[in-house]
Amino acid sequence: MELLEIFSLLVVLAAVFSYINHRFFRLPTTIGVMAIALAFSLTLVALGRAGLTGVEARAELILGRIDFNLTLMHGMLSFLLFAGALHVNLDDLARVKWIVASLATFGVVVSTLLIGSLTWLALQAIDLELSFVHCLLFGALISPTDPIAVLGVLKTIGVPKSLETKITGESLFNDGVGIVVFLAVLGLAARDRPLTLVDLELLFVQEAAGGILLGLALGWVAYRLLATVDDYQVEILLSLALVMGGYSLATRLHTSGALAVVVAGLLIGNHGRRFAMSDRTRDHLDTFWELVDELMNAVLFVLIGLEVLVMAFTPHHLVASALVVPIVLFARFVAVSVPVGLFRLKRELTPGVVRILTWGGLRGGISIALALSIPAGPERTVILTITYAVVVFSILVQGLTLARVAARLVAAGSPASVRGIGPVG
Repeated sequence: MELLEIFSLLVVLAAVFSYINHRFFRLPTTIGVMAIALAFSLTLVALGRAGLTGVEARAELILGRIDFNLTLMHGMLSFLLFAGALHVNLDDLARVKWIVASLATFGVVVSTLLIGSLTWLALQAIDLELSFVHCLLFGALISPTDPIAVLGVLKTIGVPKSLETKITGESLFNDGVGIVVFLAVLGLAARDRPLTLVDLELLFVQEAAGGILLGLALGWVAYRLLATVDDYQVEILLSLALVMGGYSLATRLHTSGALAVVVAGLLIGNHGRRFAMSDRTRDHLDTFWELVDELMNAVLFVLIGLEVLVMAFTPHHLVASALVVPIVLFARFVAVSVPVGLFRLKRELTPGVVRILTWGGLRGGISIALALSIPAGPERTVILTITYAVVVFSILVQGLTLARVAARLVAAGSPASVRGIGPVG
C-alpha cells in the first residue's frame, strides 16, 4: 500500500473507532479509540493463532511501513503541542512556575535514576538480561510525562484550575530535560565517548534553552505579522507556517522543536489572541486547531493501539512488564513528593496534590517513539515491550481513573484544603 492509502486507512479506523466509542462506550475519546484499536489488534492476533494467518500478516505488513518515531516526532508532535499550548493561560502558568520547573527538571532526573536502578534489580531477579545503562535508558524515555496523553485526558475531567496548570505545564516543558538525559544515556549505551558535565551542559543549553529562545523569536515574528492583518484565513495559514516551519528549523538547528513550538504556542495563545486577533479570527483559529488536535490525537492513539501487532511479547516480557509498572509509579511518586515537600515549607499543600500529580503523570506515544529510536538489538526489544506495557497501563488504567481520584480529592477536602492545591511560588 502507498503511504497515502495507509494514512487514509488510519483515518478511516480512527473515525470508525471514534464512532463506536461515542455510540456505545462514552469513554474519553483518546482512551476509547486506543482501547478499541487494542481490542481490534488482539482480535487479529487471535485470528492468526486460529489459523487465519493472512489477516494478521497483512496488518503487520501495513504497520511495518509506518515509521512510528518519524510519524510522531517529526510529523504529528508539532501540531499537537501547539494546539495544547494555545489554550494555556500564561498568568496561571506564571503562578505555578517554580513547582512546574522543579518537576520538569529535578523530577525527570530523579525518576530516571530510580526507574533505571529498580528496573535493573527487578530484571536481574527474573534472569532477564539488560545492562544497567540500558535500564537507565528506559528510565530516561519513560520519565517525562507525555503532553499529548495528559492534555487528551485533562480535557474530559474536572480538576481544580491551578492543579490542571501544574500537570499541563510540567508535561509541556519536561521534554527538553528528558531528551537531554535520553541522548546522554543513549551515548553511553552505544559505547560512544562518555559525555562530560560540560558536554551535558552544552547539550542542555542547545536543546532546551535554544528551543525556548527560538520559540520566542518565531512567536514574536508571527505575532507582529498577525497584528497587521485581519483575515482569519491568512492568520490560520500563518499559524500553520509557524508550527511546521518552526519545528523544521529547530530540528535543523539541533534545538528542541517541541519546546520551540510550545513557547510559540503560549505566545500566540496569550498575547497574540489578546492583541493581534479579532473575535472572528479567534473563533476560527480555535475551531481549526481543535479539529487538528482531535484528528491527530485520534490517529495517534489508533496507532498506539495497533502497535501491539508488531510487539514481540514473551512470557518473560510479560513478567517484566508487571514488575516495571509499579516501579514507574513509585519513581513518579518520589519525584513528585520531594519538590512538593519543599514547597510545603513555604505554604500548606494538601496531600492530594502528590496523589493526583503521581497518578496524572501519564505516558504516551513519545515514550514509544523514543524507544523505537534505539538501535536494533535484543536490548531494544526488551525496552520497547516494557515501554509499551507502561504506556498502555498509563492511558487505560490511570487515564480512566484520574477523574475519580480528582473527584475524591475535592470531595474529601474542606474549602481550606481545596485552597491548598492552589498556586505555589
